[in-house]
Amino acid sequence: MPTNFTVVPVEDTPLSDPDYDGDILKEEDKEESDTVAGPYSGDETLRETSSLISTDHDDSIYGKHMALYEDEIDSTPMVSSLLNKLAHYTNVTQGVIEHEEAESEDGIQRVTVKGPQMGTFIGVFLPCMQNILGVILFLRLTWIVGTAGIMQALAVVFMCCSCTMLTAISMSAIATNGVVPAGGSYYMISRALGPEFGGAVGLCFYLGTTFAGSMYILGTMEIFLTYIQPEANVFDDQEPNGMQNNMRIYGTCCLAIMTLVVFVGVKYVNKLALIFLSCVVLSIMAIYAGVIQSAIKPPNYTICLLGNRTLKNKFDKCLKTEVIGNVTHPTELWRLFCKGDLGNETCDEYFNLNNLTEIRAVPGLLGGVISDNMWGHYGQVEKIVEKKEQSSEQASATNDVLKSYVINDIATYFTLLVGIYFPSVTGIMAGSNRSGDLRDPQRSIPSGTILAIVTTSFIYISCVVLFGACIEGVVLRDKYGDSVKKTLVVSTLAWPSPWLIVIGSFFSCCGAGLQSLTGAPRILQAIARDGIMPFLQVFGHSKANGEPTWALLLTAVICEIGILIGSLDEVAPILSMFFLMCYLFVNLACAVQTLLRTPNWRPRFKFYHWSLSFLGMSLSLSLMFVSSWYYALFVILIAGCIYKYIEYRGAEKEWGDGIRGLSLNAARYALIKLEEAPPHTKNWRPQLLVLLKLDSELGVKHPRLLSFTSQLKAGKGLTIVCSVLEGTYMAREADAKLSEKNIKAAMAKDKTKGFCHVVVSSNQRDGFSHLIQSAGLGGMKHNAVLVAWPTNWKQSESSLSWKNFIETIRETTAAHQALLVAKNIDTFPTNQDRLAEGTIDVWWIVHDGGLLMLLPFLLRQHKVWRKCKMRIFTVAQMDDNSIQMKKDLQMFLYHLRLDAKVEVVEMHAGDISAFTYEKTLVMEQRSQMLKQMQLSKTEREREIQSISDESRNSIRRKPCGQKPSHNPKLQVPTIILDEEPQLIHYKNTKAHASQNDKPTPTPTSDRVHMTWTKEKLISERNRLREANMTVRDIFNMKPEWENLDQTNVRRMHTAVKLNEVVVNKSQGAQLVLLNMPGPPKNNCGDENYMEFLEVLTEGLERVLLVRGGGREVITIYS
Repeated sequence: MPTNFTVVPVEDTPLSDPDYDGDILKEEDKEESDTVAGPYSGDETLRETSSLISTDHDDSIYGKHMALYEDEIDSTPMVSSLLNKLAHYTNVTQGVIEHEEAESEDGIQRVTVKGPQMGTFIGVFLPCMQNILGVILFLRLTWIVGTAGIMQALAVVFMCCSCTMLTAISMSAIATNGVVPAGGSYYMISRALGPEFGGAVGLCFYLGTTFAGSMYILGTMEIFLTYIQPEANVFDDQEPNGMQNNMRIYGTCCLAIMTLVVFVGVKYVNKLALIFLSCVVLSIMAIYAGVIQSAIKPPNYTICLLGNRTLKNKFDKCLKTEVIGNVTHPTELWRLFCKGDLGNETCDEYFNLNNLTEIRAVPGLLGGVISDNMWGHYGQVEKIVEKKEQSSEQASATNDVLKSYVINDIATYFTLLVGIYFPSVTGIMAGSNRSGDLRDPQRSIPSGTILAIVTTSFIYISCVVLFGACIEGVVLRDKYGDSVKKTLVVSTLAWPSPWLIVIGSFFSCCGAGLQSLTGAPRILQAIARDGIMPFLQVFGHSKANGEPTWALLLTAVICEIGILIGSLDEVAPILSMFFLMCYLFVNLACAVQTLLRTPNWRPRFKFYHWSLSFLGMSLSLSLMFVSSWYYALFVILIAGCIYKYIEYRGAEKEWGDGIRGLSLNAARYALIKLEEAPPHTKNWRPQLLVLLKLDSELGVKHPRLLSFTSQLKAGKGLTIVCSVLEGTYMAREADAKLSEKNIKAAMAKDKTKGFCHVVVSSNQRDGFSHLIQSAGLGGMKHNAVLVAWPTNWKQSESSLSWKNFIETIRETTAAHQALLVAKNIDTFPTNQDRLAEGTIDVWWIVHDGGLLMLLPFLLRQHKVWRKCKMRIFTVAQMDDNSIQMKKDLQMFLYHLRLDAKVEVVEMHAGDISAFTYEKTLVMEQRSQMLKQMQLSKTEREREIQSISDESRNSIRRKPCGQKPSHNPKLQVPTIILDEEPQLIHYKNTKAHASQNDKPTPTPTSDRVHMTWTKEKLISERNRLREANMTVRDIFNMKPEWENLDQTNVRRMHTAVKLNEVVVNKSQGAQLVLLNMPGPPKNNCGDENYMEFLEVLTEGLERVLLVRGGGREVITIYS
């Protein structure tokens, strides 16, 4: 049928008005606040999707045009509504600019903000430049070049810059794979690798940023106390640890001031950021200008050498003596090495043997020193800095004059320099941390970050070459500029004034320290608000303007720890470890996502490859151990502890991370491999399908079955816990989910690791049959079924319980799976119990794969059964050699490596007792009677009572050889009838003697409970004689044993005799394991089969009936 459509033009709406944005945002925020009740819950998934799904719609409009979809409007928004939300989606930052949120009494409400306006240059490039270029460039790069030489210094720079470049490529791919909310690198890593890795790496990134603040503050104080105001020192530099103590005192004061500035408001830091960045740019320009100037006119800085040793320049003239008015006078330098007056002096031997030489500190670009600085000059601690090309007479130096030389304050080697230099290339995350303030983060972050790394790498490489080409080697190795009168070494090359670099580097370090103290608390706040670590929740709170107060205080405390170390050279390797750990996982996240090829992995940045990510990851890990292997192990240990803490105590989060995808791929691969061939006997272990019964409230009826499961499995192998609800899934969907929740809670309580599944079926028999057939997946399928014995099956109103039980046995056997039936399961020990002593008795009647041998061994691995001994009993017939059987069994157990006591029990062939015939007779009469009687329910109940009473009156259980006697009053069985034929519960049998003390249930309309005397029975029989003549003909009350089914007689005889032996030997055992006989092939003897099993296990406290699956599960071979 053709359908007519009418095209209606859409009128302009206020949405086209740019001034309307604020109202739209306010309305959306109001809707969003209504959907999220209470304070922030830490559920990131809700936070990400709530702004994109709208259920607002006009019923009249949708009713007219979209009636076909009107039932789904509430759960699935129309495309027009979704696009409207996407167009006005605002991605706010976490506090870089104070507009993220304001707290109220009702919870958290978003504040209307203007859209982000920063582009690539302002938002990404300049912040990265400011963070990368800093304290190491001004304070340590000259020393690294002088110590390592130009070639090795270039190698250090190349390795570190390559690491950051590869990391930036991986970060760009992650950052352009969808919208990156505020939170920057932590958000990217956690959402890509999951909460465990995200939390661990997030805290490492936080600690790295915090220690970076310590390093910048220490650098600030080093510039201030060494080059700007040396007179401010509290302790003398010549004293041991004097310099470090000064750094600790002033560093703590500086930290307090910076913390106060950040606490007052981050807006002041943002206002000063441009000033700090200008200082960095001007300082670098001054260096390049100085290089050009040095080629034209080298600076006037000179150094004084004694022989080939570099002297601290604390004097005016590089002379031993000077002539003033034709009179020779000793100089200030002479007094440092000599004692006494001129002519009667006692001078240092090396001072006497060598002459003084004064050379230029900065020969300039054309000075020819590049060849001397090409290779490294490493040295031990307190080694004098020497110019190797200068000739000298060797002599030992005393401790008194050692202070006059420039010496190494630490031992130098290549790996140390890597650890000290690496912090100078960190800061590549500055752009991604500002993702909330960028106009187009997916375009700005890759281009801005990579451009910043290329620019800074060029600056570092060029500086390495230019420093080595312009500055004298001994000056480069002079870390604190002692040879040039306490002048910052890099400032000797500056033009127009060295103070330009000194002041510029001072403010640059101050700015970097403030940025660290500003960014680190927000990283911690983001981690805390995710709720993945409960103990960090307090740090998620903030002031009304969004300032994370508590996180700032913790950051200041940790930063103070770094300051108390007191040395920039010792703090730098620590933060290198934390940043390298972060970069390692950024590369790992990109590599995992690329290799998994998840549908959601569609980054706009195309210039990436998994091999580059793996190379970056390998390089990061290598640099960690190259820099400091013990720091690397320490940081890995910290990250591992955080990972395990989040795994066991943290909140469960589903972020669609790559690790989960990797687990799914690994599981798929393993399942496919397992499918190729069945497991070898050596690898066989019970993979259990546990069939649970639920009570009326959908709770676990036998929770100790789960305890026994965990004891048997000890956390290994597959465990599938299942149950069946009767009905239809549409009607009982909520009940099924509630049942699964209850079962999972019970599994968690008993520490049962496994899977849970509840199915809804028209009847329990079909449900259990489907589970036995289809539970599991591929090679991870169950090979054993664990069920509980149907308790009180004789008193049950319906026969379905024990009939379903027998059908489960049949289907398990047909599926070639093992079956474990726990009888009296409620008496089994819990996981908290400890069985101090006792035995686990195995009655090995038939061999069906050796499962009976394996189960006690597995149980004894658990702490509940660990102290129990294992005993194995086997039964010998008359024609068996019991002595030889015992020896063979002991040898078999020896080869199986099982420690057990062996005993052979002889069962002599004897006459079948009267009790056996009695049990068989009553069993057959009950079965036939319930099947053939066609009377009314009440008449059937009374007739069964009379027949059973006469039968029980004619035969009483007596010991062998005694005649049966009669009592004037007989206990008649309680008969419980229903539409299905049921078994009779004989209260006077030994198996149920313990139940006689229990109160009898209140009779109902469906049950008849009678206890008759002989006189009442006779009168009742006379009353019903005529009506029930046909039944009396069928069941003659005389015990005609010769007419009984001899098969049932033999089976009952076996059950009775075997029960006597088992009870005699194992009545005090903690657990008895028995071979479970198979069910009858037809359904006619099901009632008899249950009675056989009841007789076989009566008198035993805990019984585990075991039926093998038909394959060997234990072997003597290795």
